[in-house]
Amino acid sequence: MTADSPGAASGGRTRNRRGEGGLLRDEIVAAAERILEREGNEDALTLRSVAREAGIAAPSIYAHFADREAILDAVLDIAYERLRRLVLDTVAEIDDPVESLLAGCRAYVRFGFDEPARYTVLFGRRRADRPVITSAQSLADLPPEWRRRTESFMVMVDALAACVKTGRSASTDPFTDATALWTSLHGAVVMRQFVPGFPWPPVEEAVDAMVRRLALIRP
Repeated sequence: MTADSPGAASGGRTRNRRGEGGLLRDEIVAAAERILEREGNEDALTLRSVAREAGIAAPSIYAHFADREAILDAVLDIAYERLRRLVLDTVAEIDDPVESLLAGCRAYVRFGFDEPARYTVLFGRRRADRPVITSAQSLADLPPEWRRRTESFMVMVDALAACVKTGRSASTDPFTDATALWTSLHGAVVMRQFVPGFPWPPVEEAVDAMVRRLALIRP
């Protein structure tokens, strides 16, 4: 194929053939993920930087994403699903409900440590349009994209509910108690990252103690 042929694009990148627009979209998202992993800061993510990373002209992005925020939203969806799958895969072979809850919470914290850039994008962005969630019932009223993004949290709610069902937890409101637990796990991740010199206890030991206390696990 020559540079003048219909399938060639400026900058040396071959244009996607008809019907392959989804491939280009995936390439754009993958490029954004690589930038976040490399730079560790969403400020490094611009339309120009994503285009450069993907090897395309910046205007090509507009066929798939309206702006930088839309790219970040796509990265968010992938990261939330990755977190959900990590927790589910971690507990898949664990039958004991308490051990399952403990293992899932450890996996959550491990995700925060292993993928700090993605974790920061998940929970560090300031968006004026973020919905306010007050109860499990209100989750059903969220827009579809935000319902998807709460699925990783609902894994924790369901795990705590399983402990209650088998008499292993004294919780009378798994949603509220799981919310307190999630908040504390998030704090554990963030505080250890931003105050590394503090004499923190071993991570797994701290997580297990937190889960047992906040999930009201019976001795």
